[in-house]
Amino acid sequence: MKNLPQPGGPLSCQHIRRVLRLPTPATVYDSFAGAVVLAAMLALCVSAPARAQLGDHAMPTATRAGDLQLGAGLAFGSSNYNFAETHLVGAAFYTTFDVRTHWGAEASFHQNQSSENSTVYERTYEIGPRIYALRGAFAPYAKALYGRGVYNFSNNIANIAYNIYTVGGGADIRVTRSFNIRGDYEYQTWPGFPIATLHPSITTIGFAFHFHE
Repeated sequence: MKNLPQPGGPLSCQHIRRVLRLPTPATVYDSFAGAVVLAAMLALCVSAPARAQLGDHAMPTATRAGDLQLGAGLAFGSSNYNFAETHLVGAAFYTTFDVRTHWGAEASFHQNQSSENSTVYERTYEIGPRIYALRGAFAPYAKALYGRGVYNFSNNIANIAYNIYTVGGGADIRVTRSFNIRGDYEYQTWPGFPIATLHPSITTIGFAFHFHE
């Protein structure tokens, strides 16, 4: 077929339109079906080198001192102050640095506010080791963190800090070489908290920038 590109040559949008006799972009937008066709064209026009570049990316690489990502996300959870459940919503910031395959470290910060009482919040600063595996674009992990938690009591009657420790896990999912998304769960323990030990459960949905060569 004379309209097909030569073997080994680039597969351009013009070739696709000519072979399939697709409408021009001006007429594609005239109907929903045309928009679907345009979406298919755009998908086909993604270059093979770009797809190969994404597929070839592995984190971390053995050629660097470590593998770094910086991220932020939305946090949701619950706490149990005074034996009553409190729902939390807030923000999280995190960084991971993996110094060798399957092993690394994580540092995280959470600012979570009670949805029932705007004067109550829990703020945490944590750091500790993590272990992970690589499964294509997925990197499931487990972690154990230690740090400091600050609890602001109702009506600002007190603001007290406690040592805390956390176990948790989740997965980083590679979207591109530079960006990952994350689903994360933490079970925190605040020993020494008045009345009863505090055990917040926090789920975070995050988005991170991944540094690479």
